[in-house]
Amino acid sequence: MMRIGVGFDSHPLATGRRLIIGGVEIPFDKGLTGHSDADVLSHAIADALLGAMGEGDLGTYFPDTDSTYEGISSQKILRKVLGILLEKRHRIVNIDSTLFAERPKLAPHVEEMRQALSSALDIPTTSISVKATTMEKMGFVGREEGIAAVAVALLEDMA
Repeated sequence: MMRIGVGFDSHPLATGRRLIIGGVEIPFDKGLTGHSDADVLSHAIADALLGAMGEGDLGTYFPDTDSTYEGISSQKILRKVLGILLEKRHRIVNIDSTLFAERPKLAPHVEEMRQALSSALDIPTTSISVKATTMEKMGFVGREEGIAAVAVALLEDMA
């Protein structure tokens, strides 16, 4: 049986934070704010995987009210989600994702993101697509107030 899930995440940009996207630190004068490292891409992917399993969302497993997860690397979150996935006897077929940001330009970092995500999820880079686009100056992303990501994950039951 095949299962599909969709995930979305967004975080505001602020000075004084590192910009981590897809497990990669990107040089920029601002970073994303959040309870964890605020990696919007990893969060969207984790939500897509959890959704495909019918297991709720990121907040179900990693609530922002729990200090245990304050500042946690989203790569660790992805590995924990992978553990749930394997326990439930699912296999990742592929992940497709899109990042929305005006600045910085993310396309130069896509291959490194794919490698980091591949490592965290123990799947080949050929099973992960990461794309980046702008919002043509529209909305909070267009005003450079934040960055957003959407992901779709396809799983296959191993049972």
